[in-house]
Amino acid sequence: MRKKERWPMYFAIQEQKKLGLRKSQVARNLNLSRNTVMKYWNMSVDEYKQFLESLETRSKKLDSFETEILSWLRKYPDLSGAQVMDWLQERYKDVKIAESTVRNYVSGLRMEYGIPKEKRMRQYEAVEELPMGKQMQVDFGEAKLRHPEGYLVRLWFITFVLSRSRYKYAKWQDRPFTTADVVHAHEEAFEFYGGLPEEIVYDQDHLLLTSENHGDLILTHEFAKYVEERNFRIHMCRKGDPESKGKIESVVKYIKRNFARHRPFTNVDKLNEQCIAWLHRTGNAKMHQTTKKIPAEVYAIEKVYLRPIHKKIEINVNSSITRTVRKDNTIWYQLLLFCDIVRV
Repeated sequence: MRKKERWPMYFAIQEQKKLGLRKSQVARNLNLSRNTVMKYWNMSVDEYKQFLESLETRSKKLDSFETEILSWLRKYPDLSGAQVMDWLQERYKDVKIAESTVRNYVSGLRMEYGIPKEKRMRQYEAVEELPMGKQMQVDFGEAKLRHPEGYLVRLWFITFVLSRSRYKYAKWQDRPFTTADVVHAHEEAFEFYGGLPEEIVYDQDHLLLTSENHGDLILTHEFAKYVEERNFRIHMCRKGDPESKGKIESVVKYIKRNFARHRPFTNVDKLNEQCIAWLHRTGNAKMHQTTKKIPAEVYAIEKVYLRPIHKKIEINVNSSITRTVRKDNTIWYQLLLFCDIVRV
């Protein structure tokens, strides 16, 4: 809050105090937190003046990063305080600072330099807690990242989350997923977790009802065989069903907003390295807003409940180029148009 805006707030608090209102009433009337009202409730005018002067001269822990943070906010006005903290930790390994300090500092910069942030509705999850090692949820996402040369690159990712601990894993590709890609990603996820659960939840619209051409999957013979070999149960749910797969839908949004948003892209291998580092640093290391627990700490307990994997299944991933089939059953390839008969 700017200095010239602080005096009206102080006088408004004192005026309503003289009217005999309680602190909670004043907080509601002025749209302030109760702690803010309590802080200034008994301050005299001289004490408040000295307090404002101390704010002007007091150095903050993040002052040395002000120019850099300000450039981020001006370039990306929708940047969150949590993402600013993650970027600082990614670039400066030795920085030690509380997340609340970063949030307050970012809020102060927004107020001082007039950089408003779009407000988003909080996403709530209404999902019953399951036993440890019982369930994993899987879903797909897409994002467009900007290459240093300026153009946008469309990328695809698959993400996994253990339902109890909320421990996450993600894998990125620069092309749509095929069935072989999905099987390979499962094997990497199981290796990451050190085991597999009894049941995995999928979106039936992605897994059963559409084709494989643009990231959507059919439960092909290959995937059905893989499920049988790994011996886990499949649970299908409707698309966008928060009761069945709200946890993984929240993870997809979290990855897009906290990890992928405004991240420069050079190549997919580096992106996957950055994603794993982000999972260890932020995605699995920060307190989950629903459980109020740190996923990595809960996972340390849950992993002993996962079924062990004795042998990794090797998958031959075909990296062939995909093309869109047009309505007239043709595809564009380079500068020539080739016909392709589509068989149902």
